[in-house]
Amino acid sequence: MKNADADSSTRQRVASSILEYGPSTAAALAERLDLTAAAIRRHLDVLTEQGQIEAREQRVYGHRGRGRPAKVFVLTDAGRQEFYAAYDELAISALDYLREHAGPDAVAAFAEARIAETEQRYARILAQSGPDVTPAEALAAALSDDGYVAASRPAGTGEQLCQHHCPVAHVAERFPELCEAETRAFARLLGVHVQRLATIAHGDGVCTTHIPKATTETATERSHS
Repeated sequence: MKNADADSSTRQRVASSILEYGPSTAAALAERLDLTAAAIRRHLDVLTEQGQIEAREQRVYGHRGRGRPAKVFVLTDAGRQEFYAAYDELAISALDYLREHAGPDAVAAFAEARIAETEQRYARILAQSGPDVTPAEALAAALSDDGYVAASRPAGTGEQLCQHHCPVAHVAERFPELCEAETRAFARLLGVHVQRLATIAHGDGVCTTHIPKATTETATERSHS
């Protein structure tokens, strides 16, 4: 029984690591969790059989080098369900009702109103961030505090803002207006035109937003002005 409990706990750590860091190779998971290659493969096999994770080819944005893409493991909808809030069905029903009785424009207006208060709060956080922190880094930290497990990383033509968890992913799958409103808010906060490359709601392993390099310095100046 103890071994079974330990295995279950380790598999939970594996799933949590994929949630936090996004699509991950077996080697990366083994290193992060201090497991042997054989042990990580065993836990990945069990999680795959349970339908909690699935293997995919690693997505590459920009130029792809030679060789086969690495295999990465991502959470399935069933796997993410372990981390989802219980109000998803209620929210979907409410938005379905709103769309049916007030039209699709009402859903878009709701999405904008929902993000407005958060945007104001994030704007204050960006304005208070230190000069050694980019706006994308400050935004990622704010998003993480709200449960989105976000991080920013350099990209060849700028930065990428990655959200490894979306508390409203199931709702956004039905109502993309939520993602669209969030993307517009990011653009306003960063003072640049951003581009959504992937979303969890559309089946990707992580929500990825591209922030152009040419204007990141201008955004930094704006956030500290």
